Amino acid sequence: MKQFLSFVKKEFFHIFRDTRTMMIILGIPVIQMLLFGFAITTEVRNVQVAVFDPSKDISTERIINQLDASQYFHVVKMLNNPDEINAVFKENHNINLVVVFDEKFNENLLHTGEASIQLIADATDPNQATTLSGYATSIINSYQQELLQEYKIPIRIKPEMKMLYNPQIKSAYNFVPGVMGLIFMLICAMMTSISIVREKETGTMEILLASPMKPIYIIVAKAIPYFAISIINLTTILLLSIYILKVPVSGNFYSLIGISLLFIMVALSLGILISTIAETQVAAMLVSGMGMILPVMILSGMIFPIESMPVVLQWISDIIPAKWYISAVRKLMIQGLGITSVYKELAVLLGMGVFLITVSLKNFKTRLN
Repeated sequence: MKQFLSFVKKEFFHIFRDTRTMMIILGIPVIQMLLFGFAITTEVRNVQVAVFDPSKDISTERIINQLDASQYFHVVKMLNNPDEINAVFKENHNINLVVVFDEKFNENLLHTGEASIQLIADATDPNQATTLSGYATSIINSYQQELLQEYKIPIRIKPEMKMLYNPQIKSAYNFVPGVMGLIFMLICAMMTSISIVREKETGTMEILLASPMKPIYIIVAKAIPYFAISIINLTTILLLSIYILKVPVSGNFYSLIGISLLFIMVALSLGILISTIAETQVAAMLVSGMGMILPVMILSGMIFPIESMPVVLQWISDIIPAKWYISAVRKLMIQGLGITSVYKELAVLLGMGVFLITVSLKNFKTRLN
């Protein structure tokens, strides 16, 4: 029994001495619980709303106030004419819903007993658009009940839904950009993450280090074949999206190709950085695969709206490259916007690529231990 306990004690000492193992064992469950608890939610909150109100009467004012007072909506812009409705979605990409009132809304309501409100939602994410329309309709119906109790006459407010960019509410319009980001992030990072580690494990790293090639050339040489393979993946994904899933490229096709190639370079750079840090191929695969899939799926806006998450998680999502790529693809592919609409995403991805390559060069060991 003493011998058995001594072996158990020795194993505890081994685990406690390995700081990385302790961080993984104790840290990952905490991170996963926080992510699943706060980030994964079907609720939509703090959605920015624009309003076009030509009547400006007491009823429209009360409805606007009730929308703004709810936990779901935040009225940020009042439109002056109907021509601004389409423009506001293109210029302010944080606005997901526009509420349009009838002219003489209150007068029509009290004299004819009926008035209509048009709810125009950005349906690039059809689930979110449907949820937003449902929340807004519920608030409008609540106000309608208040009027029925107040005036004791039949009154009906008729919400009319319009889904912008995706009138058929096809789910493919939402998941195609997200899946593109997920595939490139995981496949490219995993492919390159094992490249340098494999050289270490097979003992061929000495040959590379003895060659006259500089570290930057070794890293670029490692990335070029995987970049070529990723271009084939990009071509396949776009063909499947357009001809099988029937998701059109509404914007500039070459802009979509350009930002996709930039994102592929960022993903490859991340994989190379992982390969300069990891000591074994298994460790590299675990970090690039298991370590990437949760942040990309949860914090990139692929499935769950980022604006509904706590502020801290919104800040963390900014360092996820897939978030910026998915946002750009939705603008170019679904909304049909031009390259000028994704300058911010381009700048962020370019900066991330430069940073990752620079850090990879710093971590690249020119001497073996």
